[in-house]
Amino acid sequence: MSKKKQIIFSSLLGIVLLVVIFMPKQRDSEPLDEVELTDSTEVQEITYKYGIPIDDYDVDYGIVKQNQSLSTILEKHGLSVGEVHRLAEKSKEVFDVRKIRSGQAYAVFSTRDSLPEMAYFVYEIDPKSYVVFDLQGDYQVSLGQNPVEWRRNELHGIVESSLWLAMSKYQADPQLAVVLSNIFGWTIDFFGLQKEDEFRVIYEQEYVDGKSLLNFNVLGASFKHGDSTYYAIPFVQDGEMLYYNEKGNSLEGAFLKAPLDFFRISSRFSNSRYHPVLKRYRAHHGVDYAAPTGTPVYAIGKGRVIAKGYQANGGGNYIKIKHNSVYTTTYMHLSRFAKGIKVGSEVAQKEVIGYVGATGLATGPHLDFRVYENGKAINPLTIKSQPKKPVSEANMPQFTVVRDSVIRLLAQIPDVRENSLAVAADSSASLGDSLSRVAIP
Repeated sequence: MSKKKQIIFSSLLGIVLLVVIFMPKQRDSEPLDEVELTDSTEVQEITYKYGIPIDDYDVDYGIVKQNQSLSTILEKHGLSVGEVHRLAEKSKEVFDVRKIRSGQAYAVFSTRDSLPEMAYFVYEIDPKSYVVFDLQGDYQVSLGQNPVEWRRNELHGIVESSLWLAMSKYQADPQLAVVLSNIFGWTIDFFGLQKEDEFRVIYEQEYVDGKSLLNFNVLGASFKHGDSTYYAIPFVQDGEMLYYNEKGNSLEGAFLKAPLDFFRISSRFSNSRYHPVLKRYRAHHGVDYAAPTGTPVYAIGKGRVIAKGYQANGGGNYIKIKHNSVYTTTYMHLSRFAKGIKVGSEVAQKEVIGYVGATGLATGPHLDFRVYENGKAINPLTIKSQPKKPVSEANMPQFTVVRDSVIRLLAQIPDVRENSLAVAADSSASLGDSLSRVAIP
């Protein structure tokens, strides 16, 4: 072998030896890789609850009962009075333990020792937030948030009796009906809906752990009422998000169409109505809304309370609000007043001022609602509603783009009834084809 070849061979051999010497040693067993892979987000979501590894503890879930407190719950699980007091002191800056309410969920995490001890107590403040009481060592208290998600939905349906029942029929949350009534509350009288009125809505609903919450974000809606179609187009102007009609006029007016949500009109404005208690005909210059006792009653517009009192042989508990130099409204037969409402109080539009009742001359729970224009009683169902500022000329091009997009998307929502008919037709056709194939050899 030539000297040159010997040098090349020696060099290559040296490189190979260096690689062998410094190459990392192979692990003795392969399962170690599998152990590392188990530390994944997916597994954490399954095995962790409230940020606590639930597989390491025995967990006892419960519901706070009537008159139960943190003390009664924790003492039941082995903590002494002194320990509960020390925990309550620790939590003062984080959560007031006196605010624990009946009906709320809680969880007790206990160690899996021969003599188990409580390690954590978790109280759910609401579906989205909770407080963790760490009972190990020097007690610690912290707040936590459950992950939330917004799911997009769309709905197209027909009203047969009420919007509330229509939502139930189409497997949507009935609370969505209240949301829509609030949006269209200045333009549509939801106590006067007609059969075959049609609605379309695109919305988001909030969910926690797969459970729906009563939080909605309406991305667009339309309501065909009688011969007219009303649109709700969300648009941000001057930093405020409002709903506008297709012409760019705000749907929010100076007054609501009704002072409470979704209950039937039992008596209308009349100059001669038979009084069920007095047993004679007399004028009824208001509208009666039949509703369960305790139903919240709203101020239909901002204003100042000018009277509050009780009429034993008339309106029972009543409130009178002056909205401006022209309009005054009265709310009667209330079971009670909202906290803090007094003569001179400034109230906001849709602020709760009282609750439906049957005080005074009444045969059952209802709200007698009256409107006065320049001191004269007028039909509340015909009150004018002045809208807020429309879309400005400068913002109109941008609004037009949003409007056209929303209206197009609303028009594309399939009718639930049409889908049902299509499915039924497909099923009938399939059944017919099957029978034909069976009948023909």
